[in-house]
Formats: sequence, structure tokens, C-alpha cells
Amino acid sequence: MPIIAKLIVGFIAIAHLYIMWFEMFQWVSRGPRIFEALPQEIFEPTKAMAANQGLYNGFLAAGLLWSLTIQDLHWQSNVAICFLLFVLIAGIYGALTVSKKILYVQTLPAIVGVAAVLWL
Repeated sequence: MPIIAKLIVGFIAIAHLYIMWFEMFQWVSRGPRIFEALPQEIFEPTKAMAANQGLYNGFLAAGLLWSLTIQDLHWQSNVAICFLLFVLIAGIYGALTVSKKILYVQTLPAIVGVAAVLWL
């Protein structure tokens, strides 16, 4: 995988580590600022649910980081594309159900990542 593709995959992995941290440990304090359209009183009761979502984002980050450690270039690309597609699908679903901003934060970078892995 070319270095630019690795950098994009790494950036997306770091973004998902941040999302994991936010959802697992900062949901109540930062959530209302990030998801301004949601009523503030829902953040405390949904803390466990957000932590569960955060765990899944951590798995996405782990898969992307794992792809960067694979020595076989064919499998490195395959694993990266697999996890980027997971991110892309999760981003589309999030944009449809939670906030259109997720399209720009999650889906668009995943599309760029898939394109970089496939064509660079």
C-alpha cells in the first residue's frame, strides 16, 4: 500500500480512537456540544449505550491499525479495504439516523481511504 494510503488509513484509525474515547469516557460532558440537536437530558441515561458504540469504534480503529502491520501487501490492502468499508457503511447509517455531519466526518474520509488503497 502506498505511503499516502497508509497515512489516510492511519488518520481514519486515529479519528475512530478519538470517537471511541469520546463515546466511552466523555459522552456526558462533550456529547451535548457535539450533538447540539439532541436534548441535553438524554446524555446521562444513554451513557452505557454510547460506551457500547465507542467499543465498536475502537474495533474499527484496531482493524485499520492492524492492516498497517500486515507484511503481505495484497492482504494489507484487503484488510484495510474491509475495515474502511465497515467505517463507510457505519457512516452512512449514522448520517441517515443521527446527523448529516457524520457524512463528512466518517463517510467521506472512508471513501477517500478506499480510493487511495485501490488506486494509488
